[in-house]
Amino acid sequence: MSQSSGDSAKVAGATYTRAGQDYFQKRTLKRSAGVWGLWGLAVAAVISGDFSGWNFGIDFAGFGGMLIAFAILVIMYYGMIFSIGEMAAAMPHTGGAYSFARSAMGPWGGLITGAAETIEYVATTAVIVFFSAQYANFITTELLDFSLPFWVWWIILYLVFIALNAAGAAISFKFAIVVSIISIGIILVFSAMAIFSGAFSWGALWDIPADEGQSAFLPHGVFPILFALPFAMWFFLGIEELPLAAEESHDPVRDIPRAGLWARGTLIVTGLLVLVLNTGVIGAAATGVSLEPLLDGFRAIVGDGAAAVLALFALVGLLASLQGIMFAYGRNMYSLSRAGYYPKFLSLTGKRQTPWVALIVGAVIGFAALVLIDVVTALNEGAGAVAGAVVLNIAVWGAVLAYLLQMISFIILRRKFPDAARPYLSPWGVPGAIAAAVIAALIFVGFLLNPTFLPAIIAIGIVYVVILVGFALFFRHRLVLSPEEEYALSGGTHRDPQAEGYDVMETELFGEEKKP
Repeated sequence: MSQSSGDSAKVAGATYTRAGQDYFQKRTLKRSAGVWGLWGLAVAAVISGDFSGWNFGIDFAGFGGMLIAFAILVIMYYGMIFSIGEMAAAMPHTGGAYSFARSAMGPWGGLITGAAETIEYVATTAVIVFFSAQYANFITTELLDFSLPFWVWWIILYLVFIALNAAGAAISFKFAIVVSIISIGIILVFSAMAIFSGAFSWGALWDIPADEGQSAFLPHGVFPILFALPFAMWFFLGIEELPLAAEESHDPVRDIPRAGLWARGTLIVTGLLVLVLNTGVIGAAATGVSLEPLLDGFRAIVGDGAAAVLALFALVGLLASLQGIMFAYGRNMYSLSRAGYYPKFLSLTGKRQTPWVALIVGAVIGFAALVLIDVVTALNEGAGAVAGAVVLNIAVWGAVLAYLLQMISFIILRRKFPDAARPYLSPWGVPGAIAAAVIAALIFVGFLLNPTFLPAIIAIGIVYVVILVGFALFFRHRLVLSPEEEYALSGGTHRDPQAEGYDVMETELFGEEKKP
């Protein structure tokens, strides 16, 4: 039921205001991506996880435990990406996770899920900028004999990739394809070198001393596998951003599920190569504590003399993910802003038809987080590593929450909108979504049980309080009938905004607009 009074209407516990065609003309996106562009975007967003981050799970659970965690996450990501592919094909607009949850669980569910993705992508971008600056400064110091303060590198990296993402979606997708191919090539070169140089050793996979009563395969037992799962997520985290490109895809109904399938297969292969060969070259004990495991693997094979050149290779992988994840937070913030959940100016697109305002604001937030890390480091020696881990864990925690809520949304929507058009159906159906949800919930519980993750949980809790209070007091009363909202309120009948128009339901809800 709705209550309409001129240019506002109360529906589903929120108040919608008339926006008009002019509002959406200032917030348009351009279709620029085919299936390969989407594949490149998905792979680019994830590939830096093969270069660093994943390896800390070995320190918790050993190589055997990490291998089991990897297998568990393959199941989770298959179930999840199949489910997301079905929902994205049914809802070919930019909202992604927010849109799925909005249709299933109302405005509050949409906000909670969308905010989880915002936190995930902004925090992940900050982490990648942090590590990219470390690599870039090492390269310039060794090869060009100059260095810069890290905060200067952060600004440079943010500015360059804001410019790249704001220059146009076509440029972003082409860049993603190129850097994805280069990054995969680096991993394949490392794999060949590891196999044919003789540096790889099966015994090195099991060199973590086993606790009393445990085995070399699981040196610390079964339970620590739970703590390894968040780190194993770095082999795949970010692939779920594909639905955010729906309004920039030539054929989202066909290409998003297909690109997700191919990207998932690519990442399983590269992840297994790195997990097995990188660990077998430098040993499980060294891998579990390395800040740059792939680079350490190259060093073990060819020595330290070529370290700066090898660091340049590793930097390519980091920059690939920097571009992909920045694309994701820009579109996520754009869609929530266009609907009125965030300040509406964040969704302005300009002449290039890219959400340049959201890109800048997300970068400012990420830069502020990095400055905080720097300050903590200066005040307490060694705390920088702890602060960096907090930001990394915030990203994973946000991802896990978004995964869980999206799978719940999938199950609800199968029942809530049984007759809605579903051009693509998940081959795993509801059982696949349930499996993915159970694993996501398991990782969520692992966060709660591991005291090292507590600072991340506290930080994300504070962010949520601010977002939810702002929505309850202000934004909830100023929502707009964006495509995501139209789909939810129409029961799935208004699917494609670029085909049907962006203000179709405004006339239905508010009546004819009064002309002056």
